[in-house]
This record gives sequence, structure tokens and C-alpha cells, in this order.
Amino acid sequence: MEAVGDVYTIPQEHLDLCATIGQIAREKIAPRSAEIDEKAEYPWDVRRLLAEQDILGLPFGVEYGGTGTGTLMLNMAVEEIAKVDASCALILMVQELGTLPIQLFGSDQLKERFLPGCASGERSPAFALSEPEAGSDPAGMKTTAVLDGEEWVINGTKNWISNLGVADFYITFAVTDRETRRLTAFVVEADRPGFSVGKLEHKLGIRASPTGQPIFEDVRVPQENVIGQVGKGLSVALGTLERTRLGAAAQAVGIAQGATDYAVAYAAEREQFGQPINEFQGIQFKLADMEISTAAARELLYKACAMADQGHPQRAKYSSMAKVFCSDTAMAVTIEAVQVLGGYGYVKEYPVERMMRDAKITQIYEGTNEIQRVVIARTLK
Repeated sequence: MEAVGDVYTIPQEHLDLCATIGQIAREKIAPRSAEIDEKAEYPWDVRRLLAEQDILGLPFGVEYGGTGTGTLMLNMAVEEIAKVDASCALILMVQELGTLPIQLFGSDQLKERFLPGCASGERSPAFALSEPEAGSDPAGMKTTAVLDGEEWVINGTKNWISNLGVADFYITFAVTDRETRRLTAFVVEADRPGFSVGKLEHKLGIRASPTGQPIFEDVRVPQENVIGQVGKGLSVALGTLERTRLGAAAQAVGIAQGATDYAVAYAAEREQFGQPINEFQGIQFKLADMEISTAAARELLYKACAMADQGHPQRAKYSSMAKVFCSDTAMAVTIEAVQVLGGYGYVKEYPVERMMRDAKITQIYEGTNEIQRVVIARTLK
């Protein structure tokens, strides 16, 4: 087994920034979380807050107006926001997901056109890969792009796309060679004729993040909007998801820690049989296991993030392992948090039922946990 490198260290300035982001989340976002979830409306005020505090600049290099602080710092920030609101954490996650294809594979012209506006928070991206009949299997994609003179003409419908109706542009994958089923990645601006916003989904969790179907009807984009090489779109998608699934892992760790912290505080105050319920060993063991699992998940997440920053050869494997372990942990921990609160855990007046609903998606998006296990298993042969 190949060594996975030195133990990571977190610079003090990252810890300080993380503490600041956590304070902003607790003071400014947490009071809005229940309402944001109930109304299922995109929180523009939170987005403006994250932009004003330069938090939306975390996924970008300094040359484009970003912080240049790397993957680990970005996902520490995602975790801090997700402790109080997973939907709001997704605002930051999509900042990376919808721009990383350009950062990794785009031309200098594309980078200059799109990255500075996203780093400042003025523009918002989206990542349009999945389709109604092509989720885990991109080869089943039906969206097509045909070259007509100097422009590509895109037709098709995507599905499960975050930031629908909010995004200013969509990283769109389409079949450009029908015989070989090769894909190409494009930037499609939302104001191009033929682009429209289809149905929005009514979801179990992360309800304040709009998800649904962007529709492309003879949408024409210039050749300079191609990301990377024609026919190499699958490499763009996989190269992006290798990094961005760490965001889902960080979101999961944040949800798990938020649920643990709330359950611990509740158990210290809730009395039964004349004493706080945290005096009962049955509750103590639940809380201990929740804290252990969350701490273990965080260590794997941070290790994987550090490996991504270092370009370590095993970074993809560790990214998949972190995504699986962190999301499974979030689901297990939030279920236990609801149990600790008992009947109160089951009602909307308390946040743990929302955390449990939000946790579920972390096992599904950014590549299902089943797909991640296949990826991991292949590295073991």
C-alpha cells in the first residue's frame, strides 16, 4: 500500500478564519434556518452576506479575486456553515462545483470571463451533468450538441441541478459524437435564447437550494465556450467531481457536528425521573458515539482535502472514502440526535429533524455512496 504522505497541519490563519465564519453562521444564518427550510426559498440575504465577507471567494485563486487558500480551508468553511444550515452551505459548495471545470480545464479567456465575477459573489454558477435517465451513468446522456458553423447548438433536458434559476451560467455536458458517445463540456449563459428553467423539485431536505430541470432548446454557444477539448467532457466531469465530492463530505461533517452539539446541550437541560437525561448511561453512550463518529469523519475529510491540495496520487481514492464515511456518519448521527430529543426531535420547532432530512442527500449527490464504493474497490485490485 502506497504511503499517503505527511500528516496535514492547519495554519493558524485558517483556524482564525474558520472561527470567524462559524460566528457569522451562528449569529446571522442560524436564526433564519427554520424559516429558510419552511419556505423553501433561496436565501438571497445569506448569499449577499457570504459575498460581503469574501467567503464566496474561497474556491478561487488570488489572480481571480479569490482567497487562494485551497481545498482544506474551503471545506472547513463549508463545515462551519453546515453546522447551522446545510442549504446555505450548498451556496458555497456550488461556487466550487460550478467553476472548477473552468479552473481545471478552461481556457485563459474562459477563466477571465467567468471566475472574477464568481469570486466576488456577483455571479453564480451551476453544474449540469445529470439527466432524467442518466444519473450515475453519464453514458446514458441524451443531451446533444451539434456544430453549426462557428457555434454549437445544444438540445436536451438536465435533472437534479442545484442553483436552478439562480445561476448566471451552467456548466453543461452534451454528447458531441453520437457513434462513440463522447461528451463535451460547455459554458451556457442563462440569458441565451432557447434556455429555460423547467420544473423545480419539492425535496425532503436542503429545501432552500433550488433543484430541478434546465432545458436547452436549440441553444447556440460559440466555440470559445467549450471547456477543455471537444470529446473530452467526461474527463472534465470526473476531474471536477474528484474534488467537489469533498464538499459533500464537509457538509455532512457539519450536519453531524451541529446535530451532536444540539443533542448534547438538550440532554444537559432535559430532565426525566428527577435528573438531566445526560446522567443516564443510555444517553451518555449515544452522545459519546455521535462525537466519536463525527471526529473520525472530520479527520478523514481533512486528510483527503490536504491530499487534494498536495496533488497526492491517491487523492481520488481518499476523496471517495471521505465522501462515503462522512455522509454515512451524518445520517447515523442525526437519527440518534432525533432519538435523544425524543418527541421533540420529531417536530419542526427543534432543528434536528431538519438536520436528519438534510443529511440524507449527502449519501446521494456528488456520486452516490454505492458508486464511491465501486471506485474505492477498484483501487484495491
